[in-house]
Amino acid sequence: MSTDRMYATFYLAGAHFGVDALEVQEALREQTMTRVHLVSPEVSGLINLRGQVVTAIDMRRRLGIAAREGDELPMNLVVRTDDGPVSFLVDAIGDVLEVSGLELEAAPETVPAGHRELIRGVFKLDGE
Repeated sequence: MSTDRMYATFYLAGAHFGVDALEVQEALREQTMTRVHLVSPEVSGLINLRGQVVTAIDMRRRLGIAAREGDELPMNLVVRTDDGPVSFLVDAIGDVLEVSGLELEAAPETVPAGHRELIRGVFKLDGE
């Protein structure tokens, strides 16, 4: 199916990902985080976003990618959800891409089954 959508992109361990740009609230540098005990391992903690408490999810952990090395600090991609904003901790923020006319393909079989719930599909981009 052909699509006319805009995606805010980000990187994790060199891989290029995107979320619907209309769902993105903002992108921020590293924020002070409050750790929370007894939560899922991918939840890194909570950030205070101008008085609003936002859950920060480490997308490397969520996708089973090795932890950042050394003193590399994550970026925050704040995404609006039905339950309120959530911060995705990512390696780097990319561009907003328009994928007009590109075909959304099913995720490859090599994508682990547990990740398929997060991946709606794949776009083939020039050089990526």
